[in-house]
Amino acid sequence: MRRIDYVIWYVESLSRSTAFYRDVIGLDVRKEGDGYVEFSLENTKFSLFERSKLPELINREAGRAPCGEIGFIVENVDAEAARLRAAGANILTGPVDRPWRERTLHVADPDGNIVEFAQKL
Repeated sequence: MRRIDYVIWYVESLSRSTAFYRDVIGLDVRKEGDGYVEFSLENTKFSLFERSKLPELINREAGRAPCGEIGFIVENVDAEAARLRAAGANILTGPVDRPWRERTLHVADPDGNIVEFAQKL
């Protein structure tokens, strides 16, 4: 295995989470349908899937968030922080310089999943 093909968050409200990742985070929707939304990214697929449709897909319910974190590399974390605050994002930490030579900012999505923005120092 050499790379991750995709990440899917299971969400309570597909419309609410789509609006968050589209309007607050700034991702473009590539495709959507039947409880699924996929965003346009160059290096992987990032998607949302309506939690209520999971029994049809995997024959069971999923655990509750936060289940993990998705990270985006950005050029200027402070500019992202200002943009996210203006958009009404729930900022958890940052911007802060980390010992591993990144400046980071963490926000929560509508389901409590963690979204990190990191700037290489």
